[in-house]
Amino acid sequence: MSRPRIVLVDDHEILRAGAAKYLAERFDVVGEAGDVLEAIEVIVSEDPDGVLLDVQLPSGSGADVVRGVREAGIACKFVCLSVSADRRAVVKMLQVGVNGYLVKSTLGSRLPELVTEALEGSMPVSPQIAGFLLDIDDAVARAPEIDQLSPREREVVELIARGYSYRRTADTMFVSTKTVESHMSHIFGKLGIASRHELAVKAFESGLSYLG
Repeated sequence: MSRPRIVLVDDHEILRAGAAKYLAERFDVVGEAGDVLEAIEVIVSEDPDGVLLDVQLPSGSGADVVRGVREAGIACKFVCLSVSADRRAVVKMLQVGVNGYLVKSTLGSRLPELVTEALEGSMPVSPQIAGFLLDIDDAVARAPEIDQLSPREREVVELIARGYSYRRTADTMFVSTKTVESHMSHIFGKLGIASRHELAVKAFESGLSYLG
């Protein structure tokens, strides 16, 4: 059975070397890059399963890499790396559709597990990010669509916004995965969105995940 293929994008060679060391137990690191253009070229060439992506790069940002790769038709998963839990950076990366957001200070032996979660459909985030996403001040204006959601649907949104997979959400709520899928279908319709990424952005920007 082949192992998942990963590309590392960070302008610090030492960090790439450290990440590669941890990832080697589960993944094949098939490429590395230190700037936007090099990253897009390597990712498009290798078509990996996942990319560990620095948020800030010398020639642009991680968002530029995601856009360039998507325009080339590559559908790999992206897990962001950042030195801080900056609100603007988090929102920007969620808007382009990343699959995880990790603060570099939390990296280490759990890195393979977190990347695996992203590849399997969850959205892993560092504790700093998780708290930031969920502990949103109640003064933040809620999107008017929030009033259309039932209490059960809001519960689903909170768990999905934390990065839970459908299966984990179902287990937490003591329902079936099909029930969660049904709730998500209704939520997407009510909020006028089409993906978990859009849901995470809306939850973060509007206070949707703040349930009081």
